[in-house]
Amino acid sequence: MAWWEWLLDICGALLLLCVLYGAGLIVRRRTLSRHGGTFELSHRLRTEQPGRGWVLGLGRYSGETLEWFRIFTLSRRPRRSWRRDELEYDGRREPVGTEQASLYPDHLVIRCHSPEGEVELAMSVSSLTGFQAWLEAMPPGTDWNRR
Repeated sequence: MAWWEWLLDICGALLLLCVLYGAGLIVRRRTLSRHGGTFELSHRLRTEQPGRGWVLGLGRYSGETLEWFRIFTLSRRPRRSWRRDELEYDGRREPVGTEQASLYPDHLVIRCHSPEGEVELAMSVSSLTGFQAWLEAMPPGTDWNRR
């Protein structure tokens, strides 16, 4: 075979891999949505530099936990999860500077406290309403006077 035939074969294989990866992402998102509604939820993994460290993802409520999945991975396991009784809502703000380019359009940045420290999430206004309702709908016997 000539060198250009090898090049065409390699390009075809790479194209096939890209199509399979895209199909895998679609199947994964549908699978995640089957076990409860998902919503666009970004999480700030690194806080060393202001406005940086955001990773796009999906959120899903699963009983007493909020699960966060990275958007561009084929893993069906959540990358992070937070228990409802360990999260405390601390406020919201508009994205500033480079955050505006890093996040989905019209998303707000919210701050929460957890036993591991401060957690920053970004979500739409309607998702924030659902998040606040989920936090407030704690089961009977919950200590409402927690920090």
